Amino acid sequence: MSTAAATTRPGQVLADLIPASRLRDATLVIGGAALTGLAAQISVPVPGSPVPVTGQTFAALLVGTALGARRGFLSLALYALVGMAGVPWFAEAKSGYGMPSFGYVLGMMLAAAAVGSLARRGADRNVLRTAGTMVLGSAIIYGVGVPYLAASTGMSLTEAVAAGLTPFLIGDALKAALAMGALPLSWKLLGDRG
Repeated sequence: MSTAAATTRPGQVLADLIPASRLRDATLVIGGAALTGLAAQISVPVPGSPVPVTGQTFAALLVGTALGARRGFLSLALYALVGMAGVPWFAEAKSGYGMPSFGYVLGMMLAAAAVGSLARRGADRNVLRTAGTMVLGSAIIYGVGVPYLAASTGMSLTEAVAAGLTPFLIGDALKAALAMGALPLSWKLLGDRG
């Protein structure tokens, strides 16, 4: 049994395996925001949609799961605030809050908190629970992002679903599959069998 395995206990998220301190928490929150900003630059335009396929949703869900609800939410809130203040780290190197895809950023804050809460209950320690966690997180992001897209563009809700949800389902399934492998594997490498 490894040293990490001896120190894991129920109610922990991956970030809790690092010795606790305010510096740790601040570094994790800032690092999670930066990771999300970097992942947002992996961006592919979707024909007929003002919303591109990006890596930011995947990063936001991983940040929430690895950091837990409070730190995950704070990390995505920092990401949103810094982007609103003008740092061009939203998708396609954009900033501000006037873009049609800003609702997805707001949804990511809520999703990070939700998946972080579930991770604290062990939802990231096996493949099936991780799949459910990622599906719920994605649903929260869409639950905020799609209505915001409709309101900001004048689309009907049906049009917003067609432009802001349907084209992304296959990519989200692939992102969930990556998380389903990465998160439980991380715990197994640390000696926790969930």
